[in-house]
Amino acid sequence: MAGTIQYHNPDIIGVQEAMAHQLRELEVLLDGYEWVGDPRESVDAGGEHTAIGYRAERFDCAATNTFWLSEQPAEPSSVGWDAAYPRVATWARLRDRDTDDDLLCLNTHLDHQGADARVEGIELVLDHLDSIAREAPAVVTGDFNCIVGEPAYERAEGHELPDGRTLVDARDTATVTHGPTTSRTDFHALLPEMGIDHVFVSEDVAVDTRAVIADRDDDHYGSDHLPVVVDCEP
Repeated sequence: MAGTIQYHNPDIIGVQEAMAHQLRELEVLLDGYEWVGDPRESVDAGGEHTAIGYRAERFDCAATNTFWLSEQPAEPSSVGWDAAYPRVATWARLRDRDTDDDLLCLNTHLDHQGADARVEGIELVLDHLDSIAREAPAVVTGDFNCIVGEPAYERAEGHELPDGRTLVDARDTATVTHGPTTSRTDFHALLPEMGIDHVFVSEDVAVDTRAVIADRDDDHYGSDHLPVVVDCEP
């Protein structure tokens, strides 16, 4: 996984289900990135993170927070609606060190089991996005555990921000798209019709390419999810 990141050399990374020890390994293997985001179980635990990594030579983090996808979003470990597990979203306002322009990044992981939790969770994500975007270009990444056309996806696609900009799937606005339509594997083979990992951008973000990377090493995928790589410019 670290090799894939090094090859594509992104400025910003959104990860889901990253354990604390895995993030520590990435910090060692990937030079030049800072990471933000609290674990889903509690702020002191070493469990799964929905973290954001950013290239420190390009960006400063002006503000960041993690909230829980539940009826009590400020309560660590809280489980919302019919979800199987605590779920979180992490956002970061990244300030370009050269231009002083802001970019709002939000990374989330919706529940795999609870249909209500996915819909309510994305509504909470969008509410937070509305309150923090402040006219900055926005990028929303995540494992949404839903495909195009399902209710949670449709809530995000076309969402109108308070200033009138809309949120769009980067796949639909990209000049070039590449890779399979699915983003799930069983580590050895692709699982068809499971394109559940998405990147949404505010309409003022120009998307050049959007690719699902299906590289394998010795017949083995690096994860049960394929990375989605978007080349874009606010």
